[in-house]
Amino acid sequence: MGYRDIVKYRIRDARLGRLLGWVALAALGGGAVAQTVPDQSVPETNLDIPANLQIFGKVDPNVRKPTAIVNNTVVTGTDVDQRVALIAAANNATNISEEERGRLKMQVLRQLIDETLQIQEAATEKIVVTPAEISQAFDRVAKNFNRSPDEMRKFLRSSGSSERSLKRQIEGELAWQRYLRRRVEPLVNVGDEEVKAIQDRIEASRGTEEYALREIYLAANDADQQATFNKARQIIAEIQKGQQPFEYFARSFSEATTRGVGGDLGWIRASSLPQTLADAVQQMQVGQVAGPIQVPGGFSILYLTDKRAILSADPRDSKLSLKQLTVRFPAGTSQAQAQARAADFAKSIQTIKGCGSVEKIAGAIGAEVVDNDTVKVRDLPAQLQNIILKLQVGEATPPFGSPEEGVRSLVLCGIDAPKTNQAPSADQIEGQLTQTRVNLRAQAKLRDLRRDAIIEYR
Repeated sequence: MGYRDIVKYRIRDARLGRLLGWVALAALGGGAVAQTVPDQSVPETNLDIPANLQIFGKVDPNVRKPTAIVNNTVVTGTDVDQRVALIAAANNATNISEEERGRLKMQVLRQLIDETLQIQEAATEKIVVTPAEISQAFDRVAKNFNRSPDEMRKFLRSSGSSERSLKRQIEGELAWQRYLRRRVEPLVNVGDEEVKAIQDRIEASRGTEEYALREIYLAANDADQQATFNKARQIIAEIQKGQQPFEYFARSFSEATTRGVGGDLGWIRASSLPQTLADAVQQMQVGQVAGPIQVPGGFSILYLTDKRAILSADPRDSKLSLKQLTVRFPAGTSQAQAQARAADFAKSIQTIKGCGSVEKIAGAIGAEVVDNDTVKVRDLPAQLQNIILKLQVGEATPPFGSPEEGVRSLVLCGIDAPKTNQAPSADQIEGQLTQTRVNLRAQAKLRDLRRDAIIEYR
């Protein structure tokens, strides 16, 4: 398995996410050897495929209409369109290219087929998800979006989706979860010895740094190496403009298997990366993009979204007490005028002597003051995190801002250091191992359902 092919799960709870990382780390022991580029050799498949095959006829699955009949259950084009709109709305993706939308439609069709098979299989076990249960779950989803149920319905309609589409997804998830609890979980066992072995490995890895990375990989050979290098530099230049997130460029240009998840490599240790990438990531700051980095078979562009040390307190989890001073600029302020105002603002904040003097200085320069006692260092933009961590209580950051939004400074009024992370308990490890094995069995069951299904594409 290559480092780009690590299976990822959606984690709804941050603590559970950390636990999953620890358990996965311990299960891997010393770490997997990185596979930078896909193996170009023909794998053993037990299929009788000619070495010099010829395709007879033209086949383009992307021209097929995204509809299907799954064991007599119809998946319509409207179902697909509304689910695509739901995904776009949930991810605030307003500008999706036609090419990307086409790929997304085919992915959604596959998801709807799987969802239909899951609902059908649950029904064979007489598992029923009642309308009341679906409505309760719908209301909880609306609350997560900070909306009332009626507001959520209007939001879905305005986004091109519908209440029906979301409720269909809810029904599929609830039905499949209940099926797994009834038919799969009772067959899964986790031994005390393997739990203890994982605890020992986690403890042995204390202090090891892990990196949350995204990557764009571009394949290159001797003939097009320079052209690929230039293309990578152009992509980096576009990323640095900040008009689109890194994930957009990963989905559009990356040739790795992780392009479908925005280039996300998850949490990974430097030792499991190719040496050139390991060297680069250990020099990077959170929020930084590095590249093009030459790797066997091509070039990589890395984006470091976060880093942590296993079972160690992270200074970026420190809770801050801050005062923010803001001086807003009139409309039409030029860059030169903004710089002059920022220089005057900088002189004023240099006179700050502790948080008790902030209001007086703010009044003298016409600045707004906002207090916040619940901000974590990691919640701040990456550029400010390192600055804040170097400040003493009562000191202010250098001015920051823009001609459009004015100039600001943060004054550090207090800092509460984080506690050292505790290793997961035996029950937590057992629960996560059980869930992982249930997921693997669920994937195998879904493969069987696909293999036995009668699916007619329209």
